Amino acid sequence: MLADSAHIQEKDAEFLAKHKKGFIEPLYGMRHAVRTMELMVGVPYNRAFDVVPGVRATYVDAGHILGSASVVLDCTESGKAKRLVFSGDIGRTGLAIVRDPTPPEGADALIMESTYGNRDHESVEGARAQLAQVVRETAARGGRVLIPAFAVGRTQEMIYALHGLAREGAIPAIPIYVDSPLAIDATTVFEMHPESFDRTEEMVQKAKELFQFELLHYTRDVEESKALSRAHGPMVIIAASGMMENGRILHHLAQGAGDPRNTILVVGFQAEHTLGRRVVERQPVLHIFGDEVPLHARVEVIDGYSAHADRTEMISWLGRVKDKSPGLAAVWLVHGEAAVQDEFKDTLVARGYSVDCPEPHTRRAF
Repeated sequence: MLADSAHIQEKDAEFLAKHKKGFIEPLYGMRHAVRTMELMVGVPYNRAFDVVPGVRATYVDAGHILGSASVVLDCTESGKAKRLVFSGDIGRTGLAIVRDPTPPEGADALIMESTYGNRDHESVEGARAQLAQVVRETAARGGRVLIPAFAVGRTQEMIYALHGLAREGAIPAIPIYVDSPLAIDATTVFEMHPESFDRTEEMVQKAKELFQFELLHYTRDVEESKALSRAHGPMVIIAASGMMENGRILHHLAQGAGDPRNTILVVGFQAEHTLGRRVVERQPVLHIFGDEVPLHARVEVIDGYSAHADRTEMISWLGRVKDKSPGLAAVWLVHGEAAVQDEFKDTLVARGYSVDCPEPHTRRAF
């Protein structure tokens, strides 16, 4: 992922320089990614380790994506001990593949994400039914279902969901393509770590290969990807990036967004000022590769596949932390749009929490 991100930043800088739009130095490049990876050390969940003198860290399962973690920092200064917890991205309860989140056992202060602090998701079962309906209806029109998906987490969820629907005969037998080298690599990592799967899931128990089935095809090579644009008939294409800013999904949108038979299926959060947000807003013209592409394809949004906890799930997670935190003094909200943070803050304050939404570069003590 670091290498992929570095490559995108370097290519963006080249594009801006080539088109005389100024020079923006990448935050980091490929050489930095390689050097960073040489310094990485894997640490398992629930095993404390020293960061610096007086600070001891423990990772607990955040249940967001494979390997995601909340961070517990036990800090000791002048003989006084306090615990600071950073939630990271909190996962959902009952989501397929990965285990449910494990709230840390107590905190004196908590830095907490707030992505969906103003709303609740539809149920996973409701999302599944909607996915099946979109595939059936698009296939009946002879169109393609284009799914922009994050390479890690969301792609694997979509493969899992489509695999289950195919096993049940709930969708027609049309080809399903994963068109993203990074997503293919990430899926391989998932396959290597079945010990991290949620064993309460029926298909996890019954299917020998979660990410391999007859309808599914992985397209790694560029020529294979290009061949998809020349193929005929209905199909499903899952491609990165999830917010439609980079990657192969842009090529599929450039060729498919103007076809009313197709469906662009949005299954993840779309940040402000991204192409994905403009698609969700159904803007009539999309700007892709410098060209104007009319948006005639149907746009469907399924929130139920979000890997982020919703408002109710975050309140529940926080409540479980508080139950073991008699000294919880502060909750600081981060990682959310300003209006969402403000609304979530009001919700938590009404429940008796001391909550703040710090501005960037400000300091807080606890």
